Amino acid sequence: MLSSTPPSPARLHYGWIVAGVTFLVLLVGAGVRATPGVMIVPWERELGWSTATISGAIALNIFLYGMIGPFAVAIIERFGLRRSVCTTLVVLAIGTAATVLMREVWQMVLLWGLVVGAGTGMVANVLGATVAARWFGRHRGLVVGLLTASAATGQLVFLPVLAHLAEGPGWRMVAITVSLSALALVPLVAWLMRDRPADLGLPRFGETTVQPAPRGGINPARRALQGLATGLRSRDFWLLSGTFFICGASTNGLIGTHLIPACIDRGIPAVTAAGVLALMGLCDLVGTTASGWLTDRIDPRRLLAWYYGLRGLSLMFLPYAFDFSVYGLSLFAVFYGLDWIATVPPTVSLAGKVFGEENAALMFGWIAAAHQIGAASAAWAAGAVRTGTGDYFSAFVSAGFLCIAAAMMALFVGTRPRDAVPVAA
Repeated sequence: MLSSTPPSPARLHYGWIVAGVTFLVLLVGAGVRATPGVMIVPWERELGWSTATISGAIALNIFLYGMIGPFAVAIIERFGLRRSVCTTLVVLAIGTAATVLMREVWQMVLLWGLVVGAGTGMVANVLGATVAARWFGRHRGLVVGLLTASAATGQLVFLPVLAHLAEGPGWRMVAITVSLSALALVPLVAWLMRDRPADLGLPRFGETTVQPAPRGGINPARRALQGLATGLRSRDFWLLSGTFFICGASTNGLIGTHLIPACIDRGIPAVTAAGVLALMGLCDLVGTTASGWLTDRIDPRRLLAWYYGLRGLSLMFLPYAFDFSVYGLSLFAVFYGLDWIATVPPTVSLAGKVFGEENAALMFGWIAAAHQIGAASAAWAAGAVRTGTGDYFSAFVSAGFLCIAAAMMALFVGTRPRDAVPVAA
């Protein structure tokens, strides 16, 4: 690894460079994570696997993507940002490239479920929350919004290209493309990523005092489990985890995994459906960035209530949007896309208010784990619904009602005194 400090433009705080590199890492991670959405139908056709079988592997992927989050925060605290991210990108590159050789279901479960699920979990929203907390004392909500929006941008950049590759050269070329994308980032991360502002003798952006690095040598598993123990004693943790469970079920698990197959069921080509997801990603890039800006200014509980309520209405509209073909889907994509993951900045903010800013990333990691448990549940359940009934109608409508429930739950976060001891740093 290079140890010299790369030059930066005058007056530009180095935190913005770290945030820019992190944006690219999260973008590629989101692209890898979204890849199975364009693989379902090709795998069905070539390998003879059912939607339910493939959805089971994707559910494992989504589950690990979330469950690794709090441990990822603790691993980063122990080994540093640069080393952890570089190692993860190499693992993702190897895991996705190896899938071109798979022939059996267990190989799909091992590679796309276990390896890719754990790898993308290391470069997920918890990474963005960690970078924002370490490098920014001011505009933290905006930074979280920008980094969270990289997931939407990942869809925007990758999905249309991957859909063309899946229909042309085939799904193996899709796997090779995402593998090379992950590998290409390793030199950039090794050169530009830094662990903390104190490593460069800098304060966090917006502050004047350099904060010393905390003591090292903390066992990552112990640190993560201490955070979980604290959360389980907190009413607010259960409320935030419950809303985020529904968030995952209604985004990654349902729409991110099953919108393309649902479109194909209605005679809409996969490339067109991927374009709808890309439009959704573009809208969310705007919506989530704006959400970060709003989180610095408005009660996060009210923001969450609005986001979940509007998402619920859009999901109830989706089954009828298919009747208007691409036009109806485009309307859904804009309306739904504006708050696809706009819930992240206010949720991170509330985690910091409840558990202390120094523990926000770790506790958000556990809350995000609930997000992915919900996503995994929906990915499997929606696949089972399609296999059993032949369409996704009840899956979409049920997710809409769950979002309305989440809107009500969000209003009760932080409405009584803190009932858990903060996590020890």
